[in-house]
Amino acid sequence: MATTEPNLASYDRDFYLWTQQQAALIRQGEFNRVDLDFANIAEEIESMGRREKHSIRSYLFNVMMHLLKWRYQPDRRGTSWKSSIRNGRYQVKELLEESPSLKPQLELFIEKIYPNARQVAADETELGLPTFPVQCPFTVEQIIGDYWPE
Repeated sequence: MATTEPNLASYDRDFYLWTQQQAALIRQGEFNRVDLDFANIAEEIESMGRREKHSIRSYLFNVMMHLLKWRYQPDRRGTSWKSSIRNGRYQVKELLEESPSLKPQLELFIEKIYPNARQVAADETELGLPTFPVQCPFTVEQIIGDYWPE
């Protein structure tokens, strides 16, 4: 159903305002004024799930890239890398608590993300791509656990 009330925002014209107004109407119990466009609602629910997945993948990338740098450039280890690894691990764990159904997908995420993490680690360290293994040298447990490469 399209918004017909003049004071309500349209999903297509001002998405942010639409979300705020719709949430307020639902909280106030004014369901007759809520824009129940189920196609848009379904799209937004799917989008929320994609954001969770994207966030986990982003943190996994960051942890893997920093673990590679930690292992292959030990003379450059510092608090910044350590903080990045710790924060990424914490964020992944938090997201998995909120969305445990993503945990079985971690290996697939790592497989897809690793080539880019490898490339960025090579670029940032200037060690050259062949320095880093073609396959991810870390297990899921090592990536999200308390593992520190030698």
